[in-house]
Amino acid sequence: MTLPPNDPILAAPPTDAAPARANKTLRRFLANRMAVAGTVVVLLLVVLAVFAPWIAPHHPNDDIFRGMRGVGPSLEHPMGFDHLSRDLLSRVIYGTRIALTVGLLSTLISVLIGVVIGAVAGYFGGWIDEVLSLITDALMAFPLIALLIVLAAVIGPSLTTTVLVIGGTVWARYARVVRAEVMSLRERDYVTAARALGAFDGRIIWRHVVPNVLTSVIVLASLQVGSIIILESALSFLGLGVRPPTATWGGILSDGRAFILRYPHIAVFPGLMIVITVLAFNFIGDGLRDALDPHQKAGR
Repeated sequence: MTLPPNDPILAAPPTDAAPARANKTLRRFLANRMAVAGTVVVLLLVVLAVFAPWIAPHHPNDDIFRGMRGVGPSLEHPMGFDHLSRDLLSRVIYGTRIALTVGLLSTLISVLIGVVIGAVAGYFGGWIDEVLSLITDALMAFPLIALLIVLAAVIGPSLTTTVLVIGGTVWARYARVVRAEVMSLRERDYVTAARALGAFDGRIIWRHVVPNVLTSVIVLASLQVGSIIILESALSFLGLGVRPPTATWGGILSDGRAFILRYPHIAVFPGLMIVITVLAFNFIGDGLRDALDPHQKAGR
């Protein structure tokens, strides 16, 4: 079976259609003040993470100020000192590196796994769908934090372990979303035409189906970065994340737990950074959702 070059099923969209849609999406996103504010905050955090050695006033581990144990904030040390007389501001700045590294890399890993499993399950259906859906449902039914604690304890705490464990366990939501959308897309005319022209299933999935579900994946990923940062902080708080003395927000919170009444600032500042970061990514996710799917916003 062959189709004429001007068949509407395979006709290419106007060359200016994609730029026009991108411009409209960008304008809708920029019209959302909270999303713009969240983007600014995230960019500032990225700058802190990348240029931490030049921005931090002191080394987070080696510079110890004798006699300053638990001293509160001052002009020279805006966040004060921790229980070991280290500059808290420097440690919080370096902790930004760990938070963003784990958040972004774990999200990337979970997106890749979730998209592959969801696309394969939704496209082929049958027993493949049943097996992959069973695995996905079982993972979603298991308490995530308990699973993370067990895996981190068995493998051993480290930055690599934290990234791989979180990324390898939070993909189920992506798989569910992608599967549902792929099941509706696999019967579209352009997919049927590609099959008729003899295209392989793999090419159809990655060339024609997956690109049409990326909008939902991008929105979900931007919302989940904040959740992953919370998970990383929880593991570090429990001593199962990145090994000390590496500065992490969860680790600093854990250090301040024993001194919460005497030196509350040790726990307050990293806690505020976690809250601000998670809110920023959530605002970005909300803004992307409204910009990429304005009909959903109108229906709310």
